Amino acid sequence: MKIYCLSGHPTLPCNVLKFKSTTIMLDCGLDMTSTLNFLPLPLVQSPRLSNLPGWSLKDGNAFLDKELKECSGHVFVDSVPEFCLPETELIDLSTVDVILISNYHCMMALPYITEHTGFTGTVYATEPTVQIGRLLMEELVNFIERVPKAQSASLWKNKDIQR
Repeated sequence: MKIYCLSGHPTLPCNVLKFKSTTIMLDCGLDMTSTLNFLPLPLVQSPRLSNLPGWSLKDGNAFLDKELKECSGHVFVDSVPEFCLPETELIDLSTVDVILISNYHCMMALPYITEHTGFTGTVYATEPTVQIGRLLMEELVNFIERVPKAQSASLWKNKDIQR
């Protein structure tokens, strides 16, 4: 028997259990703490957010000032929020036979797993879990689509920035 942890978050588990010829995924939580590093998505346009100063490196390189903004001593990414998906490099998710969902918080990565990883197994969850999870996912998608960002930042991901 082998167990793989695909999540780095203690309260949003995503574990894969391999036993003989059966592979079971236990929950598939989506870590949303990364969104704390992004500017808020305002429902009403605010000059306060749009006029924040850009942040640049100490060496004077200002190529990031369009993507990174400084507010109250903290640096935020000015882009559509990104979420931390479960690690998919440890195991081929097309080999997973079944996904067991324990609660609605632990099914937020399910659309990614079923649509982008080759998963063809069965998903089991209680009806209330499915209904509440669906409402939560729809609300999240509607909110992000309702407040679109003009740009999608990617330069801030460059690993050589702090070197």
